[in-house]
Amino acid sequence: QVQLVESGGGLVQGGGSLRLSCAASGRSISTYGMAWFRQAPGKEREFVAAIDWSGSSTYYADSVKGRFTISRDNAKNTVYLQMNSLKPEDTAIYYCAAAARWSHRNYYYASSYNYWGQGTQVTVSS
Repeated sequence: QVQLVESGGGLVQGGGSLRLSCAASGRSISTYGMAWFRQAPGKEREFVAAIDWSGSSTYYADSVKGRFTISRDNAKNTVYLQMNSLKPEDTAIYYCAAAARWSHRNYYYASSYNYWGQGTQVTVSS
């Protein structure tokens, strides 16, 4: 079992930055593909960013490309999401997820991920 705990959310003004962290415990995530999803009020959960087990391949939703950066430190069993140039439409609960059978074809789908964190709230004011 993998337990995921997100942190780093909060209230920020538009144009500001936040760095989310996802700390894993229970087992090493060094062989897991990892991702961030988000869910805004009244909307479905949506893909934000993904990273392969080694950190060599990353993928982003078009809405965050060029503003967000996903990274990982396998030695610390932690994944990060650096969010810059934040917009009010980025307001959501952000979830970290881990996939044992991650691939370059399935990273986009929430159903591909076996483990989820509880989420951290990000609120961007205008």
